[in-house]
Amino acid sequence: MEFEFVKVEVLLPKEYIEQLRDELNVIGILTVGNYDNVVSYSISKGYWRPLSESTPFNGNKGEISFGTECKMEFRCKYKQIEEVKNLIRSVHPYEEPIINVFPLLS
Repeated sequence: MEFEFVKVEVLLPKEYIEQLRDELNVIGILTVGNYDNVVSYSISKGYWRPLSESTPFNGNKGEISFGTECKMEFRCKYKQIEEVKNLIRSVHPYEEPIINVFPLLS
């Protein structure tokens, strides 16, 4: 099955949303029809434990942490997904950012 668009979800600290939005918009990723900056986000709570080889942005190695972050969501063309993931990684403060990509059927 072929598809043209994917939905991208990124978990990140709230203070990075505007920077990531702006940089995605500059390269045309967030344009839908006659609108740009088309993105949404929601507040998310989660757990994580930095392992011994990690360099944590937040939390301490070996300890389970709990905190609030945001889930940013937007649509982009499948053929641009590698460019989008590279841009996210260049802005994102986490050592291992969570980037989920889902194919869209329409």
